[in-house]
Amino acid sequence: MAIWQGFGKKNQDGCGCCCGNFNEGGMEQAKKFQSEGSSIKILGAGCSKCEELTANVAAAIAEMGKEATIDHITDFSRIASYGVMTTPALVVDGKIISYGKVLKKEEIIKLLTKTE
Repeated sequence: MAIWQGFGKKNQDGCGCCCGNFNEGGMEQAKKFQSEGSSIKILGAGCSKCEELTANVAAAIAEMGKEATIDHITDFSRIASYGVMTTPALVVDGKIISYGKVLKKEEIIKLLTKTE
C-alpha cells in the first residue's frame, strides 16, 4: 500500500483528522475545562519535564506559604484549547504564564508574584 492511499480519507467514526476522535464538540468541551478546576495547571503529556515543572511549582507555592491544587492536564484536546503547541506549559487562573520550558522555582515565584 502506498503511503498516499490513506491520505485524506475519513476514519471509521467519520472524523477526517489524524487523531480519530477530535471534533468541534470535543473542542467546545475542552474550552469549558479552561475555566473549571484549580487555578494552577500544568499542560503536558506527563514526561519528565512536565513532572519536573510540577515539582518546581509545588516547591514555589510551599516557599510562598500559599496553598493551591496543581492539576496536570494530559488530554491533547484540552491542551490545544489553550493554544499551546509546546509543552510543558504553566497556566495560572486561565492564563498561560510559560510554555516550552521547565521553569526553576525562583522563576515561578517571580511569575506568581506578578499575577497576584
